[in-house]
Amino acid sequence: MFVKQLSVFIENREGRLEQVTEVLKEENINILSLSMADTTEYGMLRMIVSDPEKARNGLREKGFSAMLTDVLAVKLEDHVGELHKMTHTLCGQGLNIEYMYALASANRRAMIVKASDGETAAKAITDGGLVLYSNEEMCW
Repeated sequence: MFVKQLSVFIENREGRLEQVTEVLKEENINILSLSMADTTEYGMLRMIVSDPEKARNGLREKGFSAMLTDVLAVKLEDHVGELHKMTHTLCGQGLNIEYMYALASANRRAMIVKASDGETAAKAITDGGLVLYSNEEMCW
């Protein structure tokens, strides 16, 4: 039901993102989706990757602050109103969407969602007729 998201806290300075991607390349980790938010001094890089545990461990070995978080990967069809269906379903349960970002590939189209209560959000989404990808399905 949940997908493991890799989150990396990095300094907002030249070359740090490149260093993260170098570690992932050396570990043979594929980045399936990412989102980066920054402030003046720091950034939060959130990623869905092919091997979350290996990626986290490799980054930690190189001195990066990296952690895994459970998020939902909601399958969305390519139709008008699909995103609204998801947000309406979650808001109808009184849930807050903390953040979300898209994942699109030849094989998968999903919205990665972190909600205020993951268990309740997962149940609401499946009860609402939407599909959740598992970690195994995401990391084919």
